[in-house]
Amino acid sequence: MIWFGISIIAIVALAALWALATSSYAGFLKRIQKIDSHVLKVAAADTELDRYGARLCHQREAASGLVLITSNLEAFAARLLAARSAGRSLDLMYYMWNADLTGMLIMREVVAAADRGVRVRILLDDLGVSMSDKIFYAIDCHPNIELRLFNPTKARENILRRGLEMAFRFRSVNRRMHNKAWIADGRIAMVGGRNIGDPYFDAGEDANFRDFDLVMVGQAVAKTERLFDDYWNSSVAVPVRSLLSRRPNKLKKLRRNMDRLDFEQRAQPYLDRVRNQTSFKDAVAEDGYIWVDKIDVLADAPEKAGGKMRSGQNMLMGTLLPVITGTAEFIHITSPYFIPGKRGVEALTKLSGRGVKVSVLTNSLAATDVAAVHAGYSRYRPALLKGGVALYELKSIADMGSFSLRGSKKASLHTKAFARDGKYGFIGSLNLDPRSISLNTEMGVLFESPHLVAQMVAIFAEETETDLSYPVTLDKGSVRWLKVIDGNQTILRGEPDAGFTRRATAWLIGWLPLESQL
Repeated sequence: MIWFGISIIAIVALAALWALATSSYAGFLKRIQKIDSHVLKVAAADTELDRYGARLCHQREAASGLVLITSNLEAFAARLLAARSAGRSLDLMYYMWNADLTGMLIMREVVAAADRGVRVRILLDDLGVSMSDKIFYAIDCHPNIELRLFNPTKARENILRRGLEMAFRFRSVNRRMHNKAWIADGRIAMVGGRNIGDPYFDAGEDANFRDFDLVMVGQAVAKTERLFDDYWNSSVAVPVRSLLSRRPNKLKKLRRNMDRLDFEQRAQPYLDRVRNQTSFKDAVAEDGYIWVDKIDVLADAPEKAGGKMRSGQNMLMGTLLPVITGTAEFIHITSPYFIPGKRGVEALTKLSGRGVKVSVLTNSLAATDVAAVHAGYSRYRPALLKGGVALYELKSIADMGSFSLRGSKKASLHTKAFARDGKYGFIGSLNLDPRSISLNTEMGVLFESPHLVAQMVAIFAEETETDLSYPVTLDKGSVRWLKVIDGNQTILRGEPDAGFTRRATAWLIGWLPLESQL
């Protein structure tokens, strides 16, 4: 009885602390002093990007131009040259921005744009980003840069206090902003799956990601800007200066550290790509755009991360699910973190039962950077295969050689996209897993374009070839993987290329009730 009483007291005390932490944080958000700001008006020819966009959109005012970027080096160059070309504004929104080689090379160009008078607004997820508070403060000290953190912890400088806040605010802290968008001068926008950091630009030492970006001009940019403003002015976007105590301005020191990158050998492939280039057209040629009339840039409302929307409500899935279930001939789904759940399995196998060719590309256990997600996915493989869904799992190291300019040869899938019926396509930040659907905010681009979808279909065909991926099959109820070497086929009975520790970890996690958090 004594222990029962102690347990009750402990539960009541924890509930009281949780309520206190939640109400304290809500009060903190109300007390924050911040000024709403909005996109700057686009001019006819004030900046280089104004002139670039005006030329492209002349007599195409109702359409949007799209370019698919699959090369990691070209994705790096596009962002850096967009910053270098900007003359009015940079609005940047990312789940993750690493303080590594490519992350700081790009940040240096953003600071240089601010030096020219460009207004810079940077919105980062507080838990996804790997920059320190010292770097946050240094960047925010620039008079033309404002940095806000999405759904941040109030406690910053005391590790114990921050850990306690995260524990007592778990329900709200667990909701993150997973969006990715780069907008320059209101004329060009980049939306897709890439964060800012070495693994996204072929500089990762552990692995490098395969991913998509869409570069956009025209009407789609204005919609992307409106979505950025919604997030920037939301109650959970907190100015970093409201979170950090006053400290010396370290921007000069940060500049010196970023300038030292010029002398590092590992930076040379990236510096060579943009050396002596000042124009965005050096990254994206003007004749490379595919013009699309039917397009929409979609995003969850920021209130989803604030926990103010009905559980499981997802604006993106509400829009995309009818598009997916309306497939008539084929659909190619690429999702690095793929946990369809019972409803997803039912929807996809129902399509297959109607004669639709349903194909899914995801990571193998050896290739994924989150073994826990693979554990959630693996339990649905038999049902998907039995229902006629074709599954492919990306190899960690491709038979055709290295993916990397430097560092690791290991590959990991990070693309979030689907192509349907040779006509409809989607590219964005949305994984088909419970976390993206119910917890994180997400965004992406839905479009109708046979030409662009044809590019996606060709890439999917390449990535599902046996030199890049393992076709997954079902043999008497057991999952098997097809391996082809020099034309000789071998059937593998266990997770290919995955070591004992990784297999054991995935097996153990598979028994835990964690799927809703994956």
